[in-house]
Amino acid sequence: MLLMAFLAMTGLTACSDDDEPKDSVKEIRMQVSAETGVMYAWPDDKKEHPIECMLVESEDFPGETLPLGFNEIDGFTYERGHEYYLSVKRTILSNPPADASGRIYSLIRILQDRLVTEPEVPVDKEIKSEEDIEYYDLCPFEKYSIDKEFVVNEDGKIFYGDGSSLPSYDAARIWLEDILDKGDPNWVKFESVPYMAIYSFVLSPFSDNIRLVRNESYGPMFKNVVPEDEFTRITQSMNSGEEARYALILANVYKKGLQKVKFTIKKH
Repeated sequence: MLLMAFLAMTGLTACSDDDEPKDSVKEIRMQVSAETGVMYAWPDDKKEHPIECMLVESEDFPGETLPLGFNEIDGFTYERGHEYYLSVKRTILSNPPADASGRIYSLIRILQDRLVTEPEVPVDKEIKSEEDIEYYDLCPFEKYSIDKEFVVNEDGKIFYGDGSSLPSYDAARIWLEDILDKGDPNWVKFESVPYMAIYSFVLSPFSDNIRLVRNESYGPMFKNVVPEDEFTRITQSMNSGEEARYALILANVYKKGLQKVKFTIKKH
């Protein structure tokens, strides 16, 4: 009798173990865009703090482009400007945490890594003047702000107008600050990917050509907006107090204009 009871209990335990939900694991293909987008942390239900992220398409959601954090594919390091085709192991957790995704990705192998080149001067044969730049829906608007004045000396050191210094010419950045009023009726719309300043059209006082540069995460690099020959001209040929007036037409992922911002570079 005791033996039968033991066997019955063992059988019940085995059935219980078999009935436990298990993680679902599958190898899938994933396309990672050369462009980046924005996403929001789980607690940020008001979408007040956009986070730059990858844009991916996968077999799980064919035809949809979805945001994915830069560190969400274990073993994979994303490099901006590269387009990837990946083989990844996708695990759907049977008991996902309440404050995180129920899907885990790990890299199996990179099937393709393609560098997407950026357009050079001129941007397009049709864009010969500011009037040729097409603006996106509901634009121009006032979303971004930059420092209005930079000061340089003959040694090539760069300062803000208030006297605080920037990094070296090679490392300095023109920071884009998001100043959009949260009371704006289109605030949520304007914080979406099509209204993110991914590129800048550069209008230089020293050239009639319009260049297109990438803004990266927080704004374009100073050296990309002010190329070395122009920087040398400002530091070596301009007199003290003279100004060079630049303008940037910020553009989205489709290279459509969003707004125009201006700044000056003054010779110390």
